Amino acid sequence: MSYFYKHLSIALLIFSFFYIAHIIYFTQNGILVGTYVVETSKHELKVVKITKSSYGRYLNLKEGDKILEINGHMPSSQNVKNGYLAKANNLKVERGNHEIQLHGSEDLSLNSSVSFFIYIVPCILFALSLLCIFYIYKVNRIKNTVSAYILICFLIFISIAYLSAGGVTRGYEINRYVNLFTFLNVPVLYLHFLYQYFKELKIKFSAKSIVYILYSLPVLNVVTELFRYRYDLYFVRDMNLLTFFIEIIIVYMYIIYYGIIYRKRDHAYLLKVLLISNTIAFLPFTVLYLLSEIILGQYIYSAIVTAPFLLIIPLALVYQFVVNKIYDIDFLLGRIRYYSFLSIVPTIGVVWLSILYESKGNHFNTIQITLYVFLIFLAVFYTKEVLDYKFRLKRFSEKYNYQDSIYKYTQLLKSVSALNQVFMNLKKTILDVLPVSKAYIFEINSDGDILYFDKQNSEPNWQPYKKEFDKVTSEIGKIIEVNQGFLMKIGERGANSYVLLCLSSINTPRLTRDEISWLKTLSFYTSVSMENILQIEELMNHLQDLKQQGSNPVWLKKLMFTIEEKQRSDLARDLHDSVLQDLISLKRQCELFLADFKKEEPCQLEVQDKLHQMNEQMSDVILMTRETCHELRPQLLYDLGLVKAVSKLAAQQQERAPFHIRLNTGRFTAALDLDTQLNLYRIIQEFLSNAMKHSQANEVLIMLISIQNKVILHYEDDGVGCNQEEGGGQSMSMGLSGIKERVRALDGRMKIDTSEGNGFKADIEMEL
Repeated sequence: MSYFYKHLSIALLIFSFFYIAHIIYFTQNGILVGTYVVETSKHELKVVKITKSSYGRYLNLKEGDKILEINGHMPSSQNVKNGYLAKANNLKVERGNHEIQLHGSEDLSLNSSVSFFIYIVPCILFALSLLCIFYIYKVNRIKNTVSAYILICFLIFISIAYLSAGGVTRGYEINRYVNLFTFLNVPVLYLHFLYQYFKELKIKFSAKSIVYILYSLPVLNVVTELFRYRYDLYFVRDMNLLTFFIEIIIVYMYIIYYGIIYRKRDHAYLLKVLLISNTIAFLPFTVLYLLSEIILGQYIYSAIVTAPFLLIIPLALVYQFVVNKIYDIDFLLGRIRYYSFLSIVPTIGVVWLSILYESKGNHFNTIQITLYVFLIFLAVFYTKEVLDYKFRLKRFSEKYNYQDSIYKYTQLLKSVSALNQVFMNLKKTILDVLPVSKAYIFEINSDGDILYFDKQNSEPNWQPYKKEFDKVTSEIGKIIEVNQGFLMKIGERGANSYVLLCLSSINTPRLTRDEISWLKTLSFYTSVSMENILQIEELMNHLQDLKQQGSNPVWLKKLMFTIEEKQRSDLARDLHDSVLQDLISLKRQCELFLADFKKEEPCQLEVQDKLHQMNEQMSDVILMTRETCHELRPQLLYDLGLVKAVSKLAAQQQERAPFHIRLNTGRFTAALDLDTQLNLYRIIQEFLSNAMKHSQANEVLIMLISIQNKVILHYEDDGVGCNQEEGGGQSMSMGLSGIKERVRALDGRMKIDTSEGNGFKADIEMEL
């Protein structure tokens, strides 16, 4: 199959070269094909035959006319080419005994604007087609696909169809049949290409039977055209236009039908591009020329003006077939819709002004035009700014609502607690917005080794993108596009980089400016989230190691003691606000009841004593509760500082202690933060508590001094002491353990000197 189409495309290409050379020869020499002339003995030209399609008939020449002058000059040999009249626009002829002046059209001269569309544009199209064919052969050298050769045939046919139109205008009858045959085959070849292209992609596109049926229509129309002038079949022209219209409708129906079927697959984007390119290409010719000619009998724009839009089809097809990355059609259409909407107002305004002035018989002057157009565009641009601000999220496309998707992504990141959850949300966000179907995460270490992150799923084929992996790791947010997707660096961990690879089963469009900005924003958010999660993971691992080692870091000790103090403070507040107040209220009620009880009648002595005992016990409980609240949260420390709080603590302990407490804080002048003051207070509190329980001492000395940048706490008693190795019992050991933890939290040092029967000494030293 490919052998046949390959040689067919080569044959058509060779034919096109000969054909265009033939067309250029006739055009350059201005030959009026179908107008036969002979030179008389008087060196005059005589018209001997005029075909019905000849341009000579348009000049109103008749058989037997003698041509006296051509373009104001005597006829010469240059005006006869191969028996045809040539280079004739204005003629002076002798018909019977009268001289008649005949005027042709300047449109057929090479200097006219119409000739630009008849000759120049077709030549440009042919040159572009040759360039496209070269690239197709280059790309298809290895694959050798049938669709490539059909596309080449399509390009040749559309070029010949456009080129042959110029020959038709000069009466070249063969051009009429060539033009009709090639022009009607353009939609058929287009549908044939789509069928074969999707077949090679292994996508169902059932158009084989309809393609072969449609191939018969151009042949039927050409045969009918052969008898058009012989039998005056004037309906043939409309039949040819209607055939072309039907072919276009069939192509549209197929693209729309399969676009709906495959709307959720990767190839939906390709069908969408085809549908849009067809619409832009066929709509001007179909509506402004073809339908208006069939229905109204008069076209709005001539075929030579609307036909150039057909160039979009081959250019779009070749562009998708050759290049690796295509532009995002939705992005372009969104902007076209937006700016088309903005263009409506100035268009209506300018047209309305022109109609208004013409109806009043006035004429525009330069100042008026400048003023009105300036005011109209000023209003439009101001309105544009308002619309941009109010509808900026939905200006071009609901699907590509980038700001909204970023907001949703940040909301998802709030609940993640692991790295794979971050990557899962990132992939989902990108797959929902961009035309890619697969996303993979890779980790690249310092040696350049590429490791697939998701070990649970099968590893994709990333080898074709190895060079891109090496280039993308330079900075976070860097994007490198490949044939079917892109790579983007989304984070790093030390010397390791994390790269996102997004792919599709077909070539994806180029990333737009908005998409690139959106992806970079996502990568930065992802990088920050990754850094936070990785730091938390490192912290948890470090804590686990410390737990196994049995020692906690200083900052953790501080954190734990801060939490402990907060819990103490909360508990003290709860006791003070609830239990203590209830006890005070109950005691007050008891006292009132006892007073009333004595007044009314004498009571038994035992009952009265019992009530007094209960009242005293409640007083003791209230006092104990207040002391507990003070111990839990030493309010005096918060209000007046460490020295006052320690003095009150010593005084309270002295009331219950069997030993004498000496407190020396006269040389303490350091300004400490609240956490440090609380820890020192708790250390002194724990020393006194241990002394009450275990020391059996007579004298206890506490010294708190500050020297230069140091704080020194000295504790000493003359009690029974303890064996340092044994720790003095479980209760005392736990007390000393708490003191040691607080000293570590203060980043200080503690030295203990004690033995059995020799008392207990401790020196704590910390840097400010």
